[in-house]
Amino acid sequence: MRKSLSLLPISLALALAACGGANDTAEGGVSSSDSVESVEAPAGQKWSETVSKTDAGGIVMGNPDAPIKLVEYMSITCSHCKDFGEQAFAPLRDNYVESGKVSFEVRNFVRDPLDLTAAILSRCGGESPFFPLTEQALSNQGTMFEKAQSMGEATYSDILKSTPETRFVRLAEQLGLIAFFQQRGISEDQAKACLADTAVAESLMNDTQKAAEEFNIEGTPTFLLNGQKIEGTNWAVVETKLKEAGAR
Repeated sequence: MRKSLSLLPISLALALAACGGANDTAEGGVSSSDSVESVEAPAGQKWSETVSKTDAGGIVMGNPDAPIKLVEYMSITCSHCKDFGEQAFAPLRDNYVESGKVSFEVRNFVRDPLDLTAAILSRCGGESPFFPLTEQALSNQGTMFEKAQSMGEATYSDILKSTPETRFVRLAEQLGLIAFFQQRGISEDQAKACLADTAVAESLMNDTQKAAEEFNIEGTPTFLLNGQKIEGTNWAVVETKLKEAGAR
């Protein structure tokens, strides 16, 4: 079933509801008894700076031919995704992606209009700044929620009744997100143009719907390792699975 922009209006309370994925157990995933060899990046390059968009709508960092492929379905409004980012982004990049053994792909799994607004802006500068912008947007979660709560249900509902071309601009202004991303290299005009592009919002929602149907994604974060789900949401579990797959 195809999502449309008309499905976006939901209550502010639901938009601020807690997220959740699988339990933090070490079951599932891909195992291997052999260690994968490191792969040098091309001269003058780093694998962490090799970033591109995927056919699934995600953004991938690392060796495009890495034998170990980690995918995270994440939501910028999800507290568990924020926790994972704080625990994992640096060691995942430095210890695994840079080795050429592992590629790391983030696929936005949009949960609500707040999440969709932040996701659009995290992609507004293209692929190259996506990962640092996403990491910083996750760190801004508390401030974004405070601004969302202060706007009140009536203002929120009024914004979501506005045209698709204006609703995300208005919501971003209320959440302080245009100023936030402007401080990180996305100009005000650029941000507003991205937010007014309904095709971007439609694409993100359609990718979310496809993921829910294809992989039965029910919560965030959810991880795939070489196409198989990892039953866990924290870095300790994910790192164990990466090592079992040969990234050691």
